[in-house]
Order: sequence, then C-alpha cells, then structure tokens
Amino acid sequence: MSIPPKKVLVITYYWPPAGGAGVQRWLKFVKYFRDFGWEPIVYTPENPEMPARDESLLADVPAGIQMLKTPIWEPYDAYKKWVGRKKEEGIGAGFVSDKKQPGKAESLAVWVRGNFFIPDARRFWIRPSVKFLAHWLSQNKVDAIVSTGPPHSMHLIALGLKKKMPHLKWVADFRDPWTNIDFYEELKLSSWADAKHRRLERKVLQTANAVVSVGKTMSDEFGEILAQANSSNRLEVIPNGYDPDAVDEAACTPDAKFSIAHIGTLNRSRNPHELWNVLSALVKENAAFAADLEIKLVGKVDFQVMEAIEQAGLAKYLRKIDYVPLSEVGRVQKESRVLLLLINRTKNAKGIITGKFFEYMAAGNPVLAIGPEDGDAAAIMAETQCGFISGFDQTENLTQYILQLYQQYKSGYTPHEISPLVKQYSRRELTGKMARLLESL
Repeated sequence: MSIPPKKVLVITYYWPPAGGAGVQRWLKFVKYFRDFGWEPIVYTPENPEMPARDESLLADVPAGIQMLKTPIWEPYDAYKKWVGRKKEEGIGAGFVSDKKQPGKAESLAVWVRGNFFIPDARRFWIRPSVKFLAHWLSQNKVDAIVSTGPPHSMHLIALGLKKKMPHLKWVADFRDPWTNIDFYEELKLSSWADAKHRRLERKVLQTANAVVSVGKTMSDEFGEILAQANSSNRLEVIPNGYDPDAVDEAACTPDAKFSIAHIGTLNRSRNPHELWNVLSALVKENAAFAADLEIKLVGKVDFQVMEAIEQAGLAKYLRKIDYVPLSEVGRVQKESRVLLLLINRTKNAKGIITGKFFEYMAAGNPVLAIGPEDGDAAAIMAETQCGFISGFDQTENLTQYILQLYQQYKSGYTPHEISPLVKQYSRRELTGKMARLLESL
C-alpha cells in the first residue's frame, strides 16, 4: 500500500502564463515536489498584472495539479492612466524606465505606492484571500503552507491564516529582501510608512515556523532584525538554481562574434559604467577586438543604460533583443561567448544573487560578473570556478578578464560539461532540500 503524499499549499502572486524572474523559483519547486512525496496546491490571482507573458512556462506545471484562484483588484489601471502608459503595457517589479528621467506624474505615483500601498499594491488581496483560504482549509487538510514574496502581501495572507489557525506549519520564502531591497529608498517613504514596513516584516519573521531566503547575506540580515527584537526563529538558505530539463543538451552554433550577453532586466542600478569605459577603450586600441565585439542585451533595458552605451561610442556594437521565452533562453546562453552578470550597485549588493546566475553556470560558458568581490555571488563563483568577478570601478582587473576571455574566444573555446560543483544547484536537488525542511516541521 503506497503512502499518500503530504500536501503543501503555495501562496504565490506570480504564476504561468506570467513570465519573468518572479515565476521561476516556485514553478520549479512545484514541478519537482511530487518526486519527494509532496503534492502542491497553488493559490494565485485570477487576473494578475503580468510584467511579461510566457506561455511556454505552462509546460512545467504538473498535470492534474489543484489550482485555487480568486480575483484581485490592483491600482495599476489608474497608475497607467496617470503616467500615460498603455493599458496592455506590463509593469515590472523594479524601477526600469524608457525615459531619461521619470516625470512628475511617475514620481508622485511612486510616492503614493510607497506610502499608501503597504506593503505593496497587492494589499487589497490580503483580506479576501485570508477569508477564502481559511474557509477552504477548514474543509481541506494540508501539512504545510508556503508564502513567497515579493510581493510581500503574500506573506501577510499567510500571517492572517496563521493567526486564525495557529496549528498551521508555515514557511515564509523570500526571493528578495523586504526593507533591504535595492529600490526601497526610491519609494520616498515617510517615517510612518517606513516604520509600518519594518513592523510587518518583523511580524512575519517572528511568526513563520521557518524563514527561507535565497542567500546567506539575506538570511544574516533577517537574523539581525530578529535579534534587535529580542527574538529568534529558524532561518534557512535555499538558493535559486537551474532546471536540468531546461539545459539544452543539443549542440548549438556559438555566436560568430565575441558576444558579451546580459539576459534579463537591466535597470539603472546595474548600469555597468566601468564595462562601457573598458570596452570603449579596447575597441579604440585594438582593431581586431573591435571587429569581433558584440554587446547582446536580452530583456528590458533602462534608458540610462542605453544612453551610457551611446555616450561610450558602443551603439554600433549593440544587439538588443526585447524578450526571449524561457524555452529559448538556454539556447541564447549557450550561443553567447561570455555571460554578463551585473550586481546592483546598492547598499545590499553583497547579498544579491540573481536567478539567471545559475542558468548561466549551467550553460557552460564563462561568466563575467561586476559586483562585490566579498559577496554571495562571488563566493559561489569561487566555489564553482565558473568565471571572473570584478569589483565596482575596478577597470584594470576588468580589462584583464575581458582580454583573457577574448583570447579563449580566438582559440576556439566551446561550452563545457556541467561540473558536479554546479549540479548541486539543480532545481530538483534544491526541491529535495525544501521538501526535507517541510517534513522537519
């Protein structure tokens, strides 16, 4: 007689066919949970605002999975009308603009968002979701619930359920920080709003049965928040990773050019001025390098980044691709000669580990990173030996790394097999770690 699987209710805002980075983590956990004896049930909005749409992600949703959906009201239609955007235009999670400077209407909208929509614009979904799920849980048994944020309103839904049903085992999963996220200071918060954000964050950290984050630095920061409140809780690190099913094993033709590719949103806090300066100098000094260079940017790119490329005289080397479905990302990464990892130049830079970093490693091509040399990403690069990291503004090191990578390209370098050091970051392996955490509760 087979043992029935345990059940976990996953509360997530982002779910296919929504595209973008926010979907990946829990889509992949859900995809592999059944391999570890857990049956996932997903609660998500019926009508969410999608930063992008990617129908190919639906292929990763397990057959027969139970989906719970309720409608959500969000203020985005009013926001788009206010700032002059089209109704069908997606709203990203960060601050990426195609304008040189945000206008007064956009700046006022940011102030309203930060001070009145706490913790975020999905706050109006909290109360109806708690009511709906409390009723559903009274009739359906689960062994654990998980909330994943941002948006951190998902954690407040779980907090509301925990208050009503203290026996529930709850894991609060943080893909990004709350009050230490890179754009927190751009929200133009009043002291009252800042205090409320911090109070809600602390309550979630104290109440959940376990708090999971994607990196050591974020976990340590949560530990400091708890210590300041004379509290403690179980803190775990389960990083992002790559999906072995998404790794394209078929041979592909590498780019003819020496392509330095960044895949994903490129906002102004990631704008690598030192890279543009180095490449500008190299194309002027080295005719062969200039003939071979291609800068490949895939995804949304902030106006200031485009302006910096233009000012550095690099526009003719630029190949810009607005969006690539996830099903094609692996091919683009394997075709590219160098994969560019840019850490936000913000106070929380040491703790930033973007999801695409692990996909880069699985592609087998060298990674060139710009960010803190003592940060979480640097530690993983040293562990896996997947490339080079240059500190902010360190143009001398950066020049040496680029020339070394260029020499590899000229010598006919091709992608290598995934090493065992990288395989520990397989999404399936990480799902096993999450399953063991749930079982331990």
